[in-house]
Amino acid sequence: MAQLNNKYAVITGASSGIGYELAKLFAQDGYNLVIVSRTESDLQNVASEFSSKYGVEVVSIAKDLFNPEAAFELYDEVKKRNIEVDVFVNNAGQGQYGLFVDSDIRRLLDIIQLNISSFTALTHLFLKDMVARNEGKILQLASIASEVPGPWQAVYHGTKAYVLQFTEGLIRELKDSDVTVTALQPGATQTDFFNKAEMQESKILDTNLADPAKVAKDGYQALMKGDDKVVSGFKNKVMVATSNIMPDTMVAAQMETMQEPRDK
Repeated sequence: MAQLNNKYAVITGASSGIGYELAKLFAQDGYNLVIVSRTESDLQNVASEFSSKYGVEVVSIAKDLFNPEAAFELYDEVKKRNIEVDVFVNNAGQGQYGLFVDSDIRRLLDIIQLNISSFTALTHLFLKDMVARNEGKILQLASIASEVPGPWQAVYHGTKAYVLQFTEGLIRELKDSDVTVTALQPGATQTDFFNKAEMQESKILDTNLADPAKVAKDGYQALMKGDDKVVSGFKNKVMVATSNIMPDTMVAAQMETMQEPRDK
């Protein structure tokens, strides 16, 4: 059982996938947790598992970050509990599969709200406190999608490009402080992302999907070292490197082949 160190990590999207695996790593190292997702029952299951297994305090807060006010409500609730946040993990995010013109624009605007607006608000709220203390760490969930055009997921790729550019700008702004921000860039990972994005027919599911525990470990280690960013997985490192030297039209065509429906 980990020894309590009285530090707190706040993790959004913590009830499954990469967020769950990150929460586990923090709990193993003795961090108390504030875990956030939309479903209270899922959070309670994770909270009871981690508190009993690792002997840490686990606070669960159910918030729907598709709601524009939810980021502010989450921050206020953490403050009300007098929790000083040592690490903030901005993990919650979703995609939507399909051709842009055939997609529900309101669903796509919800994705932008979650992946960009709530993401940005949470970064601002927790970062301000860290800068005032001149200590703290933030892990931003980007993606290798941030580096390449995304036919069949154009909006999702666009939101992740925002996440990466935004994070890289913050890293420079914080260069003279002891606060670090790290971008984690996984590729396609074995999580519930594909079900939520209605991607069951995409060819990308026929590829070798990454293990979320491995992705989380890569991100956790980079965060603790204060690295600017980490691409998780050798295959993804190669893809990012080659995409940087290939013409964008060629990269887009390659991504289209990877992501289009199986029957095309």
